[in-house]
Amino acid sequence: MTGQRLTPEALEAWLAEYGRAWQARDANRAAALFTESARYYETPFDAPKAGRDGIRDYWTTVTADQRDVGFQSEIVAVNAQNGLARWSASLTSAASGARVELDGMFFLTFADGLCSELREWWHVRSTP
Repeated sequence: MTGQRLTPEALEAWLAEYGRAWQARDANRAAALFTESARYYETPFDAPKAGRDGIRDYWTTVTADQRDVGFQSEIVAVNAQNGLARWSASLTSAASGARVELDGMFFLTFADGLCSELREWWHVRSTP
């Protein structure tokens, strides 16, 4: 959001679309939420997924085994071009049948209405 402040409403809409993309396991829909040169940090220690193509490739791979995805989010803070949100997800692994629960945080930076940087921290729990 160059020149514009990020609003809670805009962040809520972005998070809802992110959730819909995940539930549909739609890598193209997810990639469209990001700027062309976005950086997506899945963990603080790995190199980021770079640009829409890198994000699309990551999403294609990571969601391939996921079924019955549920996603929820809650805004923690919004400041200028940045947003902080808590999120949770549940899904089933197609390969093992295990139910997986995730709980995490997003730190998001926006430019021109799209996410230019995503940093996430999460924990996972699986049950047979």
